[in-house]
Amino acid sequence: MSGVRCEAVLLRSVEYGESDRIVHLLTSDHGRLTAIAKGARRSHRRFPGTLDVFNRLAIEGRLKPRASMAFLEQARLVDAFLGLRDEPRRYALASFLVEMLDRLSPEGVAGSEAARLFRFTIESLDLVARVRPDATLRVLLELRALDALGLRPELGRCVRCGRVPAPDVAPGHVVQFHVADGGIVCTPCALRLDGLVPIELGTLRRLAQGLDGTLEALGEARLEGRALAQAARLLFRFQRFHVGVELRSERFLEEVLPVSAPGAA
Repeated sequence: MSGVRCEAVLLRSVEYGESDRIVHLLTSDHGRLTAIAKGARRSHRRFPGTLDVFNRLAIEGRLKPRASMAFLEQARLVDAFLGLRDEPRRYALASFLVEMLDRLSPEGVAGSEAARLFRFTIESLDLVARVRPDATLRVLLELRALDALGLRPELGRCVRCGRVPAPDVAPGHVVQFHVADGGIVCTPCALRLDGLVPIELGTLRRLAQGLDGTLEALGEARLEGRALAQAARLLFRFQRFHVGVELRSERFLEEVLPVSAPGAA
């Protein structure tokens, strides 16, 4: 049995039995980890009000070989991201992000991959807690979350043949995004393909900028009108393809932070 001592973000917590909790954690050293916190609902010494969603924790526990869950022995609060809890749009967007991370994050990863995903998570929650969320931030953070999860869409060249759109093509030129292949396809390659989402080159370039810039810069980015609707529809289709089901937080997010996305409902 090996020890666990690292930082983690709590993605989900479920009551279990009379006094225990099962928690889903995204850790800095082990990726996503499911653990049981024995006596968590009674012990104020080992878990002093720490096992709430979004909380950044310093945890101690044990990993048992071939066991389905780890044992969480202690959790100390590092950051509660209190700004997420004082405004419905912040809470809804953060809930959507952690639910998607809980669904798609791999278990058992380590090293730089685990550290990178953990860093993205805490930086994203910090950003949402500080800024005023809008539809653009919602779309671009969803895009960045998919990228952090290893699902970066190809926006610059055909995923089938590698062809790059000519540099003199107008930004309003429409290309097709193939959901299953995770990227744009040129006109010849698009023939006989299903699951295509039309999108203008100008919108693709704005999304590419959102992928390559800093997370902090997303708070200043703006997508409007047709570009926002196209981007939202593409992200909706791409995310749903990989998650497979409607996330529980999606409807609440759409109520408090709607995006005009024809075909996304």
